[in-house]
Amino acid sequence: MKIKKYKMIYDLCDLNVIKRILNKYGFKFSKSLGQNFIVDHKICPKMVDECLAFGDNIGVIEVGPGIGTLTQQLAAKFKKVLCIEKDKRLFPILKDVLADFKNVKILEDDALKIDFKKLVQEEFVNFDKVIVCSNLPYYITSPFIMKILENNCNIKGMVIMIQKEAADRICAFPGSKDCSAISIAVRYYSAAKVLFQVNKESFIPSPKVNSSVVKININETYHFGINDRDKFFKVVKASFEKRRKKLINSLGMSLNLKKEYIEKVFDKIGINKLSRAEELKFEDFINLSNNIEF
Repeated sequence: MKIKKYKMIYDLCDLNVIKRILNKYGFKFSKSLGQNFIVDHKICPKMVDECLAFGDNIGVIEVGPGIGTLTQQLAAKFKKVLCIEKDKRLFPILKDVLADFKNVKILEDDALKIDFKKLVQEEFVNFDKVIVCSNLPYYITSPFIMKILENNCNIKGMVIMIQKEAADRICAFPGSKDCSAISIAVRYYSAAKVLFQVNKESFIPSPKVNSSVVKININETYHFGINDRDKFFKVVKASFEKRRKKLINSLGMSLNLKKEYIEKVFDKIGINKLSRAEELKFEDFINLSNNIEF
C-alpha cells in the first residue's frame, strides 16, 4: 500500500497562522492539560525520520496532537495515524487542519485510561509494527511511558518529546547521578536514548523548561536472570524511595529489614555498605533482588 501524497493546507509552525486558527475557534490554552504547541519547523520532520527507522508497514499512535503540527508530518509518511486527544475543544481545529488527510483518525479519550493492547489489536490489524510518536504533555510523561512498557500492548517503540529533566532521568545509565527508579524500569523493558534537545522558545506558549526528544526501543523479552520480577521492582522502588539516604538505610526503612541482615546480603554480593541507590549498576539490583528476603 503506497502512501498518498497529501497537501499541507496550513503551516502550523507559523505563529500568524496559529493565532489565526486559534482566534477562529476561540481556543485558549489549558495549563492543566500541558498544552504547548510546536512552532519550530525543524523538530517534527526530525521526529518523523526517527520513526521511519523502525521499518516498513508501521502504524503510528500520537498522544495529544494539539492543533496537528506533528500529525501532518506523520500522516504524510505513514499509512495510518491514530491521534488520542482529551480536549474536545481541539476537535474542530483538527478536523479543519487535517481535512485533506484520510489516513488520520482522532479518538477522544484519556491516554492514561486506554487499553492499548485492545486498541492496537482493533486499529492496526494489517500493520507489522505500531509505534508512538508524540509531543507528550509533561504531566503524563512517567505514567504514560510505564503504562506502555508494563502492559505488553504490542507497541514496539516510541519517539517522544518530554521535559529535559525527565528525559535525563529516563535515559540515565544505572550508576550515574541522574539514575532513578524509572531509569531502572525503562532499562528493564527497553533501550532508551536522548536524540536531541529542544529549546523552550520552540513552543507556544513557551514552557518554563527545555525539552528533549527521546527514542525508546522496546525489548521483545526482559528476563536478565531475574528470579522474581515483582520482587525486583519492589527492591528498586525501595532503594530510591529515600534516595538521599544510604542504600542500606533506605532498604531497611522501606522494606522493614534490620540493618545487620542487609549488611550480610551486601557482603555476599559485593555491594559497598556506604553506597547510595544511584551508585548501583543494573546487575547490582538484579543480584540484590535475587538474594534479599522480605
